[in-house]
Amino acid sequence: MFMSPAFAQTVSGGGSTIASLIQFAPLVLIFVVFYFLLIMPQQKQQKLLKAKLSTLKRGDKVVTAGGIVGIVKKTTEGSSEIDLEIAPNVTVNVVRSTITSVLTQADKV
Repeated sequence: MFMSPAFAQTVSGGGSTIASLIQFAPLVLIFVVFYFLLIMPQQKQQKLLKAKLSTLKRGDKVVTAGGIVGIVKKTTEGSSEIDLEIAPNVTVNVVRSTITSVLTQADKV
């Protein structure tokens, strides 16, 4: 008595593909926005860090993933490890990939 039958609407043959594209448009738009706002800048930052890590020299001040700030004392080309001085006369051997940022570059003469 108080209920009326519900009828499903169908889109004619040619319009169904356009309707489905319109449904996925917001998802595609969100992906594009995420790519330009999140993924692309992160890739640029990783490339920049990788370039800095490959050019580390004695005297550069760096921060490791554990939060240790140190000065590069010894680095070998092609080696994955470098020596950091974290306090006077205290040198530790760290893996190059654990360095998260280079605070200062040594003077380039």
